[in-house]
Amino acid sequence: MKNVILAFLIISTVSFAKDDKLGKEISLKNKTAISTILNSPEKFEGKQVLVEGKILDVCQEAGCWIELAGNKDDEKIKVKVNDGEIVFPKDSKGKTALIEGVLEEVKNDKCTENEMKEEKHNDNEEKDSCCSKETKKTYQIKGLGAVIK
Repeated sequence: MKNVILAFLIISTVSFAKDDKLGKEISLKNKTAISTILNSPEKFEGKQVLVEGKILDVCQEAGCWIELAGNKDDEKIKVKVNDGEIVFPKDSKGKTALIEGVLEEVKNDKCTENEMKEEKHNDNEEKDSCCSKETKKTYQIKGLGAVIK
């Protein structure tokens, strides 16, 4: 009798422990490793990808982004969604996410606001500008669909 009750409890727990599905239904079948994307992002830019990783961080204000861990310790990629289309649960840090989305480039200026202000005060000095037209390329995934496990 104990075995029957135990089996019932296990089956009940497993059947109610469903994954959180967010956004559009995931349509891609083949996952791409985050390290593969980060090693040659130009190959994937503008293309739909399916990635899986541990959630390192979650937007605590609107649930509009998460950071996923890559295959290596120092790798991570941000997944950004349009506000309101998908809201990542704030308690999903540490869980695994399966994400489908489009890889996009995010341009960031190399210098900070303080450096730009300093340059404005020192206009007469001849020096190399830290705020040149150079930008640092970074990439993120525009999330379309997600499954949080």
